Amino acid sequence: MHPFRFGVMLDSVRDEHSLREAVRRAESAGYATVLIRDHFAAEPFGPQLAPLTALATVAAHSTSLRLGTLVIDNDFRHPAVLAKEIATLDLLSGGRVELGLGAGWLAAEYHQTGIPFDSPGTRIARLEESIAILKALLSGQSVTFRGEHYQVTDLENFPAPVQDPHPPLLLGGGAKRMLSLAGREADIISVLSTSVASGVQLDAVGERSSARLAEKVGWIRDAARDRFESIELSLFPDIHVTDDQSTGARRFTAARGWDV
Repeated sequence: MHPFRFGVMLDSVRDEHSLREAVRRAESAGYATVLIRDHFAAEPFGPQLAPLTALATVAAHSTSLRLGTLVIDNDFRHPAVLAKEIATLDLLSGGRVELGLGAGWLAAEYHQTGIPFDSPGTRIARLEESIAILKALLSGQSVTFRGEHYQVTDLENFPAPVQDPHPPLLLGGGAKRMLSLAGREADIISVLSTSVASGVQLDAVGERSSARLAEKVGWIRDAARDRFESIELSLFPDIHVTDDQSTGARRFTAARGWDV
C-alpha cells in the first residue's frame, strides 16, 4: 500500500494576504502540497494568479509544503523557458517543486489570447516533445533536439534543480492517449473523472464509476510496465460531510443533473 498525502488547490486566492493565510493554514493543518492552476480565462475556476510567481511566494512563507502546478499549459511557455523557471523555483525552495504539465484544453482562453487551438493530437504531440526537452534540460544535459514542434541546439539549463534527476513530473488526463503518455513519462498521474476533449469541462456520471476508473488505471499500468509501482496516482475527490448519506448523494447528483 502506498501512503496517502493531501494537497490543496489555491483556486480562491486573489491577493498576497489571502495567499499567505492559505499557506499558513495548509501547512499548519498538515497538507503536503499546495497547487495552482495555469489559466488566463476566469471561468470555470475563477481568476487565477500566475502559478510560478505565486508559488515562489508560497516557498518564501512555508518550510515543508511542496509546490505544485496543476497544470502548466504546455502551449503557454517554450520548454526552455519553463525549464529555467522550474529549476530556479526548485533551487530557491530547497527542492520542493512538482511540475504538473498538460497539453492545454480550455478553448476559450486560446481564442481570447489568439494562441492557436490545435487539434488534441497536435497538442499532445507537442507536449511529448516538450517533456523530452524538459527532462533533459532539468537533468543537466546539453540538449540538441530536432522535432516537429521544437528545435533546440546545444542548450544547457541554469540553475540546476535540487531534486535529482529532476523535479517530479505530473501528467494527467482522462483518455487513453494522455494516460498512456503519463504512464510512460510521469512520476505522478492525475486521473480525471471529467472530460476536457471538447475544449470545455464536461462532468458525466459514467466517468466516475469504479469500472471506468479501473479501466483508466489499467491504461496507465499497461504503459508504465515495471515502473507502475513507483508512480503516485492522484485524484480530485468531491468530499461532502453529512450524517445522511442517501440525502447527500441525491443532492450531489441532482446538482449536476444526473439521472441515477
